[in-house]
Amino acid sequence: MRRHLKDQAVSILREGRDMTLASLCEDGAPHAVVVSYASEGLRIYFGCAADSRKALTLGRDNRAAATVTLPYGSWSEIRGVSLMGRARRIDDMSEIDRVGRLLLAKFPQAGEVVAEPYQSVRLFEFAPTEISVLDYAKGFGHLEHAVVASEDLTVGNTTV
Repeated sequence: MRRHLKDQAVSILREGRDMTLASLCEDGAPHAVVVSYASEGLRIYFGCAADSRKALTLGRDNRAAATVTLPYGSWSEIRGVSLMGRARRIDDMSEIDRVGRLLLAKFPQAGEVVAEPYQSVRLFEFAPTEISVLDYAKGFGHLEHAVVASEDLTVGNTTV
């Protein structure tokens, strides 16, 4: 992946707070919801209720798509990213703790809402396999697309 494109996508993910996440229902119908997230590089982390439709659909079929659009005042400021990839439920307790801290650092109020996080919340990692970066500053509807390789999912010298 071209470095400038990865840097743009990472910047948008870092600045954003909410994304629309689409998964597939059992009958193949799309299911889209808005979720708050935290990110490390191109990897995105989010939580949801253990019995939510989102958790159930991703548990059955891990294919997903997501979009993040940053706030803007005029169309020439529109920036966003669309991603396709796979979500995986995080089950390892050390990883749950790490991702939980990452989410709480971005959303401290979450600790007040979720009383028993290990029982009522499922954490997921979304790893994109394709991205498209939207940047209207480069022209109306300007979009750059890239396939995400495994080395693109690393932060620094380590894979997260």
